[in-house]
Amino acid sequence: MGSNIILTGDRPTGKLHVGHFVGSLRRRVELQNSGEFDKIFIMIADAQALTDNAENPGKVRDNIIEVALDYLSCGLDPAKSTLFIQSQIPELTELCFYYMNLVTVSRLQRNPTVKAEIQMRNFEASIPVGFFTYPISQAADITAFDATCVPVGEDQMPMLEQTQEIVHKFNSVYGETLVSPKILLPENKACLRLPGTDGKAKMSKSLGNCIYLSDTEADVKKKVMAMFTDPTHLQVSDPGHVEGNPVFIYLDAFCKDEYFAEYCPDYSCLQEMKDHYTRGGLGDVKVKKFLNNVLQETLNPIRTAREEWQKDIPGVYEILRKGSEVAEAAAANTLDRVKNAMKINYFSDEELIKSQSLKYNAEA
Repeated sequence: MGSNIILTGDRPTGKLHVGHFVGSLRRRVELQNSGEFDKIFIMIADAQALTDNAENPGKVRDNIIEVALDYLSCGLDPAKSTLFIQSQIPELTELCFYYMNLVTVSRLQRNPTVKAEIQMRNFEASIPVGFFTYPISQAADITAFDATCVPVGEDQMPMLEQTQEIVHKFNSVYGETLVSPKILLPENKACLRLPGTDGKAKMSKSLGNCIYLSDTEADVKKKVMAMFTDPTHLQVSDPGHVEGNPVFIYLDAFCKDEYFAEYCPDYSCLQEMKDHYTRGGLGDVKVKKFLNNVLQETLNPIRTAREEWQKDIPGVYEILRKGSEVAEAAAANTLDRVKNAMKINYFSDEELIKSQSLKYNAEA
């Protein structure tokens, strides 16, 4: 062991948006290029997406390629990271089945992430078992690859804690077998949760308040110019609020000081712009035009790369196929260790066969 290994991923239920970019994708690319990790596994969690989309498999199937294109165009490199599809790794299902015996129903019911997700999907009366047990499935995903590090948002911390509990329980019952992961939270506080363009707490496809990584330049501009700001800032001369103002939250997440010289030379840094807005005398339109330039600067290289990758869709599927083969070999290795520890390795356990043979032949 002793390796530094990352596992992370996304559910393919829609195209990825700028919230995903600041919350996880940008960091993944940095971690991938840091040279600090021996292996990086990035999973398209289609099996997990089916737990609440079982009757709509087409949605999951179509979005696999969308997510893969978003990954590649953001700079995830198949030469440095293993990109794979969850459902193509049968070992994950088997691990999940064994871990189910180590977790109680009441413990799952107490998991805050599960609680919140159940409420959000109005599942109170009829929770699919697969959805209910997805913290266990996540533990299988993480431990299958001996992940030491899982970069996630704060809202996923209860899931990681559940994995750590499962690892602890398994190791205490069956002996030291599994690696316990550490959580890696985003460093930039603005990146913990980007609000929707309408000011709602979360970006979601159903609310239509997302800026997608694959949006055209015109779409991005239209969405930025229509963004919700400070409802009390009615006149340019009015003092404005930057706290909780989506336009400034986005600037916190995306802005670099050098953008001011090029796009808004009246200010040298974001704090100066915020101070002016708070005093009054700075209109929303000017701030939004600046944000549009900042976002286009971030999204242009992603758009260009995506156009290239889209020309070779069979090549993208081939990357995922090869990645899934590598991932399966790693997961099979872990499953072997787990079965040996649980003593369900009947055919490879020569000691077992020998001792049973002696026992029955001695009796004869």
